[in-house]
Amino acid sequence: MKKLVLSVILFVLFNPTALSARPLESGYVGTEVCMGCHGEIYNVFVESVHGKRAIPGSPANKEGCESCHGSGAAHIEKGGGKGVSIFAFDKRTGPNEKSLKCLGCHGESKSLAFWDMSRHRSADVACDNCHSIHSGTEKYLKAAEPDLCFICHKDIRSQTNKQSHHPVRENRMKCSSCHDPMGSFGRKLIKTDSVNELCYKCHAEKRGPFMWEHPPVEEKCLNCHVPHGSNHSKLLEKKVPFLCHSCHDDRGHPGTIHTSFETFKGSATSNKNRMFARSCLNCHSNIHGSNGPSARGSHWLR
Repeated sequence: MKKLVLSVILFVLFNPTALSARPLESGYVGTEVCMGCHGEIYNVFVESVHGKRAIPGSPANKEGCESCHGSGAAHIEKGGGKGVSIFAFDKRTGPNEKSLKCLGCHGESKSLAFWDMSRHRSADVACDNCHSIHSGTEKYLKAAEPDLCFICHKDIRSQTNKQSHHPVRENRMKCSSCHDPMGSFGRKLIKTDSVNELCYKCHAEKRGPFMWEHPPVEEKCLNCHVPHGSNHSKLLEKKVPFLCHSCHDDRGHPGTIHTSFETFKGSATSNKNRMFARSCLNCHSNIHGSNGPSARGSHWLR
């Protein structure tokens, strides 16, 4: 405590104008006084967006450090210390309290329009869980995507390591390409109202319209595909033909392939040798939809 008070006194003696605009009676001591003890943080702060006076409404144009941390007079009088008569962004402070500090300035941002109804908000995720107050990468994130998201979503990390996955690890897209971490009307924080609309942003050729629609495709892409990673090609839930047999097992040519008669016997024209490097997609290649005429189109034949 004596060391802190002495450093403040020495700073004021050599910088007599430091407290002229903010006397201790007002509760605010000024950013320059904070710098006396928190020099390393101050040097980072002044280089950040929050520390730029050229940006209207920035903390630097208000009370500086005390815009977010609260007045520092009582903090100094009590000898300092983390969280002593000062607002500290630490584990002892509740997530709602911390987020309210940020929303005091950023509450009118368009990106935060759905924050109150977001899954992150209801799960008590605070702004500073992902964002750094003083510095950081793009958008003041504490780490770059996807590593930042993987801190909590470890199950998704494991899925992206599977052989078939969206190019997130290759930095060709980000988690935020599909999800809005600040909240949305879509499930799982997706940026559209439905899964199909999200997929069609990149896979427009699957949208149609088609003369012959494949019902599970029209209903939801996730009926056949998993979004983050699969050990089967094209992010499929199961390997073909087993995926197709999940629905098609009672009409047309039989779906059961586990007998010797249905697999390794017969000729190529007898429909009995379906295990000889064949799959449903060899014939039914227009699986998302077809504009083919007559029965060929209705069965999505190539």
